[in-house]
Amino acid sequence: MKTVSLRLVGLLGFLALTHPADAQQPQPARPPSRFDAWDTNKDGKLAKDELPAALRKNFERVDTDGDGYVSREEDAAVGRGRQPRPTSAGRQAPVPDGVKKVADLDYAGNDNPRQKLDLYLPEKPATEEALPVIAFVHGGGWRNGDKNGGGGRVTPFVATGRYAGVSIGYRLSDEARWPAQIRDCKAAIRWIRAHAAEYRLDPDRIAVWGSSAGGHLVAMLGVSRGIADLEGDIGPNTAESSQVACVVDYYGPTEMLTMGDHDSSFDHNAPNSPESKLLGGAVQENPEKAKSASPIEHVSADDAPFLIVHGDQDKVVPYPQSADFEKKLESAGVPAVLIRVEGGGHGQGFGPATGEAVKSFLARQLLGEGDGVADGAVKAGE
Repeated sequence: MKTVSLRLVGLLGFLALTHPADAQQPQPARPPSRFDAWDTNKDGKLAKDELPAALRKNFERVDTDGDGYVSREEDAAVGRGRQPRPTSAGRQAPVPDGVKKVADLDYAGNDNPRQKLDLYLPEKPATEEALPVIAFVHGGGWRNGDKNGGGGRVTPFVATGRYAGVSIGYRLSDEARWPAQIRDCKAAIRWIRAHAAEYRLDPDRIAVWGSSAGGHLVAMLGVSRGIADLEGDIGPNTAESSQVACVVDYYGPTEMLTMGDHDSSFDHNAPNSPESKLLGGAVQENPEKAKSASPIEHVSADDAPFLIVHGDQDKVVPYPQSADFEKKLESAGVPAVLIRVEGGGHGQGFGPATGEAVKSFLARQLLGEGDGVADGAVKAGE
């Protein structure tokens, strides 16, 4: 009888049995990859706390897009030996030619590293007029991510010489509960307005753009003008307005109490869900706080125009969150456009067409150019 050999496979140490005599026998199920084994909530991406403790120190370096999660592609890049693009503190993403960065501007007046923003300015502005601002808010389930990832989103616009860019940091849910996050973002917008003359920014043309949890926060910025509890009193610029001119919402949650009503890869109502951690308790046990954190609950006729982009196969933030939100905005008379990415997942499948939609929307809203963009659908990857 031949001896069965044992082989240690990969980081997880799975055992694969090989035996020539068994070649015609049914093969055992393939063991899960290291990514699938670590992905405990099966949402198709890795949060920092899902990684083995020894690997968490490298999280920000592997999270090359700065969205607060490691995607399957980002993990595979490390597995193939590619060097991830640096984005963490001390490993800033490179600033393209023609753009200058003013980092770590304190909008709260307390030197908390989370309550800072980065400002991106063109070295050669295309106009002598004050520039419109595109401010990006990062995702990460309100518990991961940082402002370093936002630079890559806004600098292509800044490099044209026609826009200024901002990437906003905010306190995460392990440090502060709702509504701290929106109060931070509003304080950052007030800082931009208060320093508009210093940096030649146009205080009346501030767009906000965010993805996932960042999409939620920019949606809140677009619909919560004048709500005292959400405005807060953070920073020295409380006399300024936190109003924004328009919103680009990439697949942000909009209604906390219904997140668990749709097909998803994990239980949004569980006490340890990102939404529950944001609120400080299980979603369904905190209905009033959940409503406070739901953009759909704050819609009114004076809200900012919206562009919403969402994959219809998103298993993290269900697509109906955006579809229902757009209907609510339109019923209130708010200009709103929804781009459905057919076959797109949570931030996956967003091809050139979605990028062009953002360019067209911002050009129309901030520069008064072009016809903007209309409701429609694009196939994933297009």
